This record gives sequence, structure tokens and C-alpha cells, in this order.
Amino acid sequence: TEVFSNYMDQKLFSANALYGIGGYGEDRILYKRSDHFKSRGSKVSPFGEASEEAASRSIHLGIDIWGKAGTKVFVPIGGTVHSFAYNDNFGDYGATIILQHQLETIVFHTLYGHLSLADIANMQEGKYISRGELLAHFGEASENGNWPPHLHFQIIQDMRLHKGDYPGVCSISEKEKYLHNCPDPDLMLNMMKYAG
Repeated sequence: TEVFSNYMDQKLFSANALYGIGGYGEDRILYKRSDHFKSRGSKVSPFGEASEEAASRSIHLGIDIWGKAGTKVFVPIGGTVHSFAYNDNFGDYGATIILQHQLETIVFHTLYGHLSLADIANMQEGKYISRGELLAHFGEASENGNWPPHLHFQIIQDMRLHKGDYPGVCSISEKEKYLHNCPDPDLMLNMMKYAG
């Protein structure tokens, strides 16, 4: 984690940037550092189907915003707290909050991962969070799944039965299903135009 953190700090410094942006749908080898993303053979996918994972999970389903620990996270669209959890496996989300939103008849969710533990200490399911309201902060590596400080932001159409967690990375064989259920967060954030 320290080497990865130093690498990210150097990339931001070299670009004279406060934040870095990691893209949606990327096939990332960096997940090989954690057993959390390794193939576990036969299992049932969140879609209720039996799946035989031929390879480890490596397809990123959200956008990462890299920056300093303690960076404030504001809500881009109002919603209620669906669930939250501390997902403490090495390489997992760490502190995580999921909001539920409704636009007319369309219900969807946004996931905020790698947060500070303090942000979920007094969180309550069903609480309404307004657009532009402070939700959380980027967590330190010790509380965010052992990553350099960043936010994982993901849109999820159907949570199925998940609470406080939802895969942020899928296998190549399940890419089409997951990318359909987790559309590009840049539709909401409009940030990738700044990625270089």
C-alpha cells in the first residue's frame, strides 16, 4: 500500500494536480495484489445465476477519484441512505455508503467506497441526504481497504439483495452483465473530460 500510495502521490505531483481520475470499465491488473479479487470457482452471481469464473475479477465498475485523505465527498444528487458497512477485507471498500435515488419512476443507487470510518459511525438507513450535502471523507489506508486515499463512485441500477456492499470489480466473463447494471458514473459526474 505504501509503494502504491507513493506512486499515486508522484503521479499527482508530476501532473501538478490535486486529484486523479481512474476510469470506468478498465481492465486493471492491480487487483492481483489482493485475494479478495481472485477467482473462487463456481458461485452464484448477484444476478442469481450460477457462474464459473474463469479468471479473477479485474474490470472496474466505477470511477475512482484519487486525492488526500480527509478530502470531502459531497452528494451529486439527493437520496436516502440505503445501507452502509465496513467492508474490511484487504483490497475491499473499507467504509462504504450506498444511497438510493428516485427520478420519477426510475430508482437507482450510488455507492461511495474507501471512506473514513468516522463517516459511518452515526449513519442511519433511511436518512435523506440533499444534493450538495457533505456525505463523507476519503479514508486513510488503514480504514479504506488498504488503498491510497480515493473515492470509488459507482452507479447501480439493481442492488438485488446486497446491503452495504456491491461488487466494484467483475470478471471479464461477467463484464457485459455488470456494466449493464452499473452504468458509467461519468453520466452523472462529467469528469472524464479532465482525465489526461
